[in-house]
Amino acid sequence: MKNTIGAGSGSPVSAVSQATKDIIDPSVIMFICSYDACEETSKLLAEKYPEAQIMGLIGTGIANGKSDGSYLYVTALYNDAKVVCGVIPNVSVCPVFYMKKIDEQLTSIGAKGDNTVVYEFTTGNEEVLVSSLNATLSRKGISLIGGTVFGAPEGKASVVAYNGKVYEDACVYAIIKNNAGKVKVYKENIYQKGDRPYHYATKVNVENRALCELDGLNAADVYSRELGINKNQITDNVFENPMGRVVGDEVFISSMKNVNSKGEIENYKVINRNDCIQILELGNYEEIEARTREMIMHDFSKISLVLSVDCVYRYLMYSNKRYFNTYISDMARLGNHFGIVGGGEQYNNQHVNQTMVCAVFE
Repeated sequence: MKNTIGAGSGSPVSAVSQATKDIIDPSVIMFICSYDACEETSKLLAEKYPEAQIMGLIGTGIANGKSDGSYLYVTALYNDAKVVCGVIPNVSVCPVFYMKKIDEQLTSIGAKGDNTVVYEFTTGNEEVLVSSLNATLSRKGISLIGGTVFGAPEGKASVVAYNGKVYEDACVYAIIKNNAGKVKVYKENIYQKGDRPYHYATKVNVENRALCELDGLNAADVYSRELGINKNQITDNVFENPMGRVVGDEVFISSMKNVNSKGEIENYKVINRNDCIQILELGNYEEIEARTREMIMHDFSKISLVLSVDCVYRYLMYSNKRYFNTYISDMARLGNHFGIVGGGEQYNNQHVNQTMVCAVFE
């Protein structure tokens, strides 16, 4: 599947010129840039490529082993892939209203489970969005990866861009059918269940994404006793011991955001009543990363493109450990790699935290 990845810096005019110098007649352009540059960048790309579909977001991008929050990164797809894009406005209200359109788009390109994926960027309401999308996509066996927009200045709303316009409270998406071969999605978790006990969420506040009680006891008390730390250390401990929702052999991470005055642990992912919860342990991330790449290379003899979403907490932890540049360089060895750093990740029917998700195209 033909694609081009580009990068540019400086003013939006200069950055677009640099990033698109090798892009001719694309069908789709996806981009990520800074908050301040997003609106102008979106307009410039739409003006330069009026026949292409343009979608983007704000934040820090990753492109072929490079990452810089001040840069514009783009990836272009061409006519050897069938791609339809769209925007779901007012995503916090009723995303299910737009699922009929997405179902029609899937049919229009002849989407199939082994060669089609949905790649989306959303400003929020992830659980409802993912549930709505999965109800439509699962009927055709179509996989989903996506990311929550991260990087708006304090006091400003997160935004996404679509065809020259900027939207708050919205999701933009691309349905990508690879006519050149297969596509497959992966979820990488660098945290392990270990031997810690299982707990059950007995009281929650879904609206605030707060875990109030575990096993009928105050959630913060349970966490602090198990780890031997004070309650005021719980949030800072998120890099080493986040919480995970356990479903069979799968673990879906929920990052701690805050401990409120009631001792409730507020999270970035909703925990529902009766969810099985375990406090996780950071694994050997270098070995885990290597196994993920080995799995991908086993599944694909030739890779044309990798689209990914990395959690900002992974980005911060890897940066603190001086591993991030090594990680993105290793990812680039798989093939062309375009990724975003997000505030949350979506994978098929789940919204998760502190995870890497990716779609790999033959």
